[in-house]
Amino acid sequence: MAHPVHCVALAVMTQGKIEFAQPLVTPEREHTIKALGLKEDDLDRRCPIQIVSTGYSKVMIGIKTRSRLDALVPDMSALVKLSKIIDSNGYFVFTIDSESKDLLTHGRMLAPAVGVNEDPVTGNAHGPLGAYLVQHGLVEHNSSVFSFKGEQGHAIERSGIVEVTVNLDKGKPEQVKIGGKAVIEFKAEIQI
Repeated sequence: MAHPVHCVALAVMTQGKIEFAQPLVTPEREHTIKALGLKEDDLDRRCPIQIVSTGYSKVMIGIKTRSRLDALVPDMSALVKLSKIIDSNGYFVFTIDSESKDLLTHGRMLAPAVGVNEDPVTGNAHGPLGAYLVQHGLVEHNSSVFSFKGEQGHAIERSGIVEVTVNLDKGKPEQVKIGGKAVIEFKAEIQI
């Protein structure tokens, strides 16, 4: 018998070793842009398209505006094919264009190669994003730690917030922790 439950818990996870691949170059870069339904002019020029990992690799794609982020219509079959070529199953499209002083980024996580067209909230994307933002000098920090909140899932009406802390060594990303509030929507017992 199932009993509806609304319980909020705080979850924090330390992620794995931070690894940066070389930024994508032609033709993979062009295929990524096209598969996401983007144009060169949509991209944030400060953000190289790059695979970053903290245990699970994600392609980081920075774009200029939140309105463009919300309007994305990616070609999922093209992303599946591209995943085999670049050896990364996840595409995290993000923007620093935020209307909220409490939120630094907004993002969308696409992973059709593993059966997840769009994941509403992904800690395994926000962790690499935190390291990426520090690595490319896109944020201010005190050379020992950088923290921010990122929102994801708005475009599919399942918005959530991930809190990210990047520990730094001499100003470079060293370790990432992610956290957030998890809500248990229901609890069930199954008797076999």
